[in-house]
Amino acid sequence: MNGLEKIKFLDDIGSELQSRMTFSDIDAYFRGHGVPTQDNYPHNSKRSYSKDMLAKVDEELLFKIAGELGLVDVPNGAEVVREVGFWKAGHFRLFLSHLASFKVQTSHLQTALRKYAISSFVAHEDIEPTQEWQSEIEAGLKTMDALAAILMPGFQESKWCDQEVGVAVGRDVLIIPIRKGLDPYGFIGKYQGIQAQGKTIGDVAEKIFETLVKSPKTRNKILISLSGALSNATTIEEAIEKVAIFKSLEGVPSDILENLKQQVSDNSRLVESQEFLDSLNSMLTKFNVQKIVIGKVEQEKEWDDIPF
Repeated sequence: MNGLEKIKFLDDIGSELQSRMTFSDIDAYFRGHGVPTQDNYPHNSKRSYSKDMLAKVDEELLFKIAGELGLVDVPNGAEVVREVGFWKAGHFRLFLSHLASFKVQTSHLQTALRKYAISSFVAHEDIEPTQEWQSEIEAGLKTMDALAAILMPGFQESKWCDQEVGVAVGRDVLIIPIRKGLDPYGFIGKYQGIQAQGKTIGDVAEKIFETLVKSPKTRNKILISLSGALSNATTIEEAIEKVAIFKSLEGVPSDILENLKQQVSDNSRLVESQEFLDSLNSMLTKFNVQKIVIGKVEQEKEWDDIPF
């Protein structure tokens, strides 16, 4: 949808939330969808607050929220893509375009990207792909947040890889060229890309993540995805690993970190680990965000009931 349609769409959603929920309800609802929240919002308007927070998320999530709220007056011509099962919920969606001859290494790259909360779809080249396989590729292209093209001899001649890049250009999503013996060309020639020659799979995965963080097109989305993966971590080791990733960055927005604190508070496994809390608070201190203190509010309430 164009800019004017998005403004109208955000206004419709904001008005609906204003009529149905309190500020606390809206924050809880947003956190459930990975939408950033903000303490001490300067305007006492639930509608304005909702619009400002939702302006930071992608269109797919906007349509999902609008559907849950029962809104029907969505922008004319807007396309709601079908749900696909190969993306991990809440993770950043990266389409990996590659030649069939490089599918083993690409699958390993897919695994390495998971630590950064990146869910990647590995497209395989096939001379005569089945209609079912082609539909899956199309679904991946319609729902991706960015595309990484592994450029190597033969890529430009591939009737599938070149079309995948073309879809990304048409959708104006971020394209990350990964140079593996072939330089960016055509519409993606303006991108320097990532040099993969002589690099490990882990090196390439890290460079992809760094590129997503630096790009205005993907920065907010990848940080929200990493925040969600951290707060939903099932092991302390996994959570601390993602805290370290956050700490390696520069200029993480405070609203992302405040939302992370709220989400972490709901994960009993994490808040019971002093090692994790120490790690998290060290990271928060780097970004001048107040440390998380678990149990403080409940303790004060208990003190209120003690006779003086």
